[in-house]
Amino acid sequence: MMRHSLLELEAVLAIVRCGSFRAAALDLGMSTTAISNAVGKLERELAVRLFNRTTRSVSLTYAGRIFVAQIRPALEDIQKAMNTARSQQEMPSGTLRINAFTTAAREIMAPLVLAYLQRYPQVHIDLVTEGRLVDVVAAGFDLGVRSADLVPSDAIALPLGQTRRMAVAASPGFFESRAIPQVPQELLAHPCVRVRLPNGALFRWRFEKGGEELQLDVEGPITLDEASLARIAVTNGVGIGYFMETDVREDIAAGRLVRILEDWTPPLAPLCLYYSNRRNSSAAFRTFIALARDFAAGRLAPP
Repeated sequence: MMRHSLLELEAVLAIVRCGSFRAAALDLGMSTTAISNAVGKLERELAVRLFNRTTRSVSLTYAGRIFVAQIRPALEDIQKAMNTARSQQEMPSGTLRINAFTTAAREIMAPLVLAYLQRYPQVHIDLVTEGRLVDVVAAGFDLGVRSADLVPSDAIALPLGQTRRMAVAASPGFFESRAIPQVPQELLAHPCVRVRLPNGALFRWRFEKGGEELQLDVEGPITLDEASLARIAVTNGVGIGYFMETDVREDIAAGRLVRILEDWTPPLAPLCLYYSNRRNSSAAFRTFIALARDFAAGRLAPP
């Protein structure tokens, strides 16, 4: 009689979802060897190969596609049953997986995520930051955090209510021998810290005033893809930078950076916490949503 665990079936679905054994292993918190062994054991029991493997790619065989199509609904039903059981808990526990842009994660980290962990220490939060847009449900996340204009139309969105703006800034010493730009076009005469997006494209600095919109492809001595590195470069006088206001607010207040073109950076779309419709959500999920509502309404004290 064949005996296989749910873990082996979950391993198969994780590989399909993540696209590789290594990524699936990270997703499930296993080693690559362990997940490979689990799939190998299942294939031996079934006497059929589920995946075509090469050194560069992995794909389902014909038998594998049929197998996955049949087991996926059953495993989803099992997961729903487990979530229903967990939802009866009075004390929130377990893991909440959240996907967010890096800038969004920084904005909610202290006032929401850390505040939640202080209240519910039995909950583990797995916060994943990445620049690309992902389907949070298909990727196995409970919640996503994005700008309101990037939230999927079929998701439930909870605006977090915080005013968000960009900030153009440079070190005080940078302008000792240079004229301060009065309009965005004058940035083209100054060295700037360029930003590369996750897809490899260079970010164009965006401005708006009085109905006029501009996008500039600035030039400068360095290109970076991480805001913390750009902040280091700008505070050291390398050039002018374009930041989320929250990332440099303290530097501006302390005089380490000088803000310019403030009237050309109007408010952005607010951040939203979003998720799919869940009838039988866990206690951890429900309490996080409740705390997020308090955060949005300004009812949370700093952690």
